[in-house]
Amino acid sequence: MPVRPLPDNPSIEWLRKQAKTLLRRPSADLIAEFHPRPPATLRLADAQLVVARMHGFASWPRLRQHLATVARYSRSPHLVEAGGDLAEEFLRLACLTYGADRPGRTREADLLLGGHPGLAAANVFTMAATGSADALAGLLATRPALARAQGGPFGWEPLLYLAYARLAAPGEAVAAARVLLAHGADPDAGFLWDGLTSPFTALTGAFGGGEGDQPAHPHGAALARLLLSAGADPNDSQTLYNRGLGGSFSDDVAHLELLLEFGLGAGPGGVWHRRLGPTLSAPRQLLREELATAALRGGPRRARLLLAHGAEVGGRGRHPAFGGRTPYELALLNGHTEVARLLAAAGASADLNEMDAFVAACLRADAAAVADLGPEVAARARAGLPGLVIRAAGLGKTEAVALLAGLGFDVDHRERSTPLHEAAWNDDVATVRALLDLGADPAITDTRFHATPLGWAEHGGRDRVAAVLRAAVEGRERPSPS
Repeated sequence: MPVRPLPDNPSIEWLRKQAKTLLRRPSADLIAEFHPRPPATLRLADAQLVVARMHGFASWPRLRQHLATVARYSRSPHLVEAGGDLAEEFLRLACLTYGADRPGRTREADLLLGGHPGLAAANVFTMAATGSADALAGLLATRPALARAQGGPFGWEPLLYLAYARLAAPGEAVAAARVLLAHGADPDAGFLWDGLTSPFTALTGAFGGGEGDQPAHPHGAALARLLLSAGADPNDSQTLYNRGLGGSFSDDVAHLELLLEFGLGAGPGGVWHRRLGPTLSAPRQLLREELATAALRGGPRRARLLLAHGAEVGGRGRHPAFGGRTPYELALLNGHTEVARLLAAAGASADLNEMDAFVAACLRADAAAVADLGPEVAARARAGLPGLVIRAAGLGKTEAVALLAGLGFDVDHRERSTPLHEAAWNDDVATVRALLDLGADPAITDTRFHATPLGWAEHGGRDRVAAVLRAAVEGRERPSPS
């Protein structure tokens, strides 16, 4: 029976209830699997041990220690509200929060600093955020302990304000970071976002990315190299997620090359692995996750780089997005033919069932292979996988969208979103035009925000697609000549 990961920000009360439930209704399978010496009569201590080991911890005290660690490092910057202190408000607006990063937020910090230039040197945290290297050097020369102080609106160390700040004029950020590190700042400084056990480190802040497509630090590459040179752990799970599985995807490999240069995928992991134990993936598992990401999202450069650095061709990623599939299966099932070829050349193989073979053929736009499978398979796919056309649009597979439409798939099929929403969010002009030509409705709304594809494009700053959709909407609304 596999270990069950803890939920985000778990409570001791929830775990105690699990133990008491097991005590009242013992499960012979659970006890046999997770108790090293199953007792004849279960006691509370035994039930607690089973619960701890079921979640990957050696003992109940180790599990409690983990919860204390989570509480110690948990921060919720996205929930901090505006206040009256100018320096605090400046920092609140200047930094990414991964939850309240609305467009124009950091611009407000720029305006506040422009009106109150003295904020740059108000305290060690504003000095760090503004890259005020000389001011930091002067302050820390007499008060070096401030390099590791926690404060400001988010309870962060100065290095975090520096790494997460996104000011139009970032100052001498790298020099300022060098000053902080020289006076004892921790290159692995970080926090647990709302209790999430994947630390948001200074390295994470430098690289940016994520579900909101947050920008990298203006000096991100140099800042990241400095942090790694100072000892930051390259096995940074949140950085990898933010620049890979989370948010928009590109096949850029610069961040991976840098992390691999400093030891990504090797060793036992750094301080955060010691703090968080089994809740963090081991370094070798991080390489598996990255290769699975390259296969799922279509990154041949990433796949080639990872294979060259020893990533296991058949290793499976644990994230639910991978569905337990191997990288080769993911590449085939998402129409990423170049990645599939790379994996096959490295020894990968797959035995797809009939429906998987249909999906793979459609997403690589192989009409002949689809025809060979027969109309009955296509009919079953239309009934069982109507969202395949949404997936094809989200992947930017324009030819696959046209093939699916020709097979009778509804180009206005709606789940959370529609094919047109997905293509709009990706600023994919070719797929948007193809969908419109196939009869997709530009006025259709999604189920969560009740917004049109144009609304999605405008919200995300997808200007090219917005122009195409705006013209389509105006064309529909314009009365036809009598």
